[in-house]
Amino acid sequence: VIIMAPASLILLGATVILQVDLLPDKKFLLLPPVNFTIKAINLAQVLLRWEPNTDQEQRNVQLGYHVKINAPQEEDYETRNTESRRITILHKGFSASVQTVPWNDRSLQPSSWVSAELRAPPGSPGTSIVNLTCTTNTKANNYTHLRPYQVSLHCTWLVGKDAPEDTQYFLYYRYGSWTEECQEYSKDTLQRNIACWFPRTFINSKGRDLLAVYVNGSSEEAVIKPFDELFALHAIDRVNPPAKVTAEIEGTCLSIQWEKPVSAFPVHCFDYEVKIYNTRKGYFQTEKMTTNTFISVIDGISEYSIQVRAAVSSVCRAVGPSSEWSQPIYVGNDEQKPWTKWFLIAVMATICFILLTFSLICRICHLWTKVFPPVPAPKSNIKEFFVTINYEKTGSSETETEVISYAEEAGSETLEDSVF
Repeated sequence: VIIMAPASLILLGATVILQVDLLPDKKFLLLPPVNFTIKAINLAQVLLRWEPNTDQEQRNVQLGYHVKINAPQEEDYETRNTESRRITILHKGFSASVQTVPWNDRSLQPSSWVSAELRAPPGSPGTSIVNLTCTTNTKANNYTHLRPYQVSLHCTWLVGKDAPEDTQYFLYYRYGSWTEECQEYSKDTLQRNIACWFPRTFINSKGRDLLAVYVNGSSEEAVIKPFDELFALHAIDRVNPPAKVTAEIEGTCLSIQWEKPVSAFPVHCFDYEVKIYNTRKGYFQTEKMTTNTFISVIDGISEYSIQVRAAVSSVCRAVGPSSEWSQPIYVGNDEQKPWTKWFLIAVMATICFILLTFSLICRICHLWTKVFPPVPAPKSNIKEFFVTINYEKTGSSETETEVISYAEEAGSETLEDSVF
């Protein structure tokens, strides 16, 4: 017992020391990073950089950093790096905070925050542009096989409400590492730039990077405040309509075919919508599909107007707006209209010829007088009465009296005969 007592005491002491080591060290504190800076390194791009605190006690603890974006839009994330690049608008300024956090031991408390700020660029209120809108469009590039497609960019905006009349705006875009200044502007009545056109850009229509557009200005009367905005390509890409739309009818079967739009995306990346309009009955039929062929049963007696539009499928990128409808093509019964017109003309000419021939035959053979004999005109006694008077005025008065009496008597006799 006496021999085992010291051994028990030694074991108990070791256990206590081990338990103490396992407890969180209340005296071990994480210190915040130092030399935290924010720097604009490109259009709509900033670099956040900091350094570990040199006074930090070294322990077997992996350290990381919690970054919180305060403005222009709140965001937070964690990283083990001591710098971070962010894509963001800058005309409203930019501010962020960072703290040291334990990466693999959550029992330790994070450090306090340190903050930095990038102030908004100077400029008079109301002088920056408003309502900036941009669209991209893809065309075939026949000049090189390395880039078979080229992307154009078109942007428009309105002049700031308080911008002086001598204000002039200038637009730049950045995609990835490429930055370009606009060379082709459209102007308002005061010769101020209000739109920009890039016929060729370094934009990749299949890319997922954000497009940054920056517009500043100059004036002798005021400091023009700059403006920038970020665009997702899928949201501003103006997809081309399907190409070479054709349709044919066999009996009551309507078959429609088309080719994929001019685009860097392959065939399987498109969804389609077909619109069929029955011009005779006046109703629409729309169908959605993923192939470039559509077959439908029709009545066979109507004319049909057919249009197709396309959209990039969510399989290949985020869903964006559909293309414009293709130019309408017409198939169906009304294609026979020229033959129908000639047939009607022939029928009308035949009818007119028959009527004319019948009229000539009737005139030659006096059929009209036999079928429709003339009605004799009624005898006018009054007319004879006045004629007799005028004739006898050249003779004696007696003769005139007698003739009048005779005419009257004759008239009486005629009247009597007619009554009975």
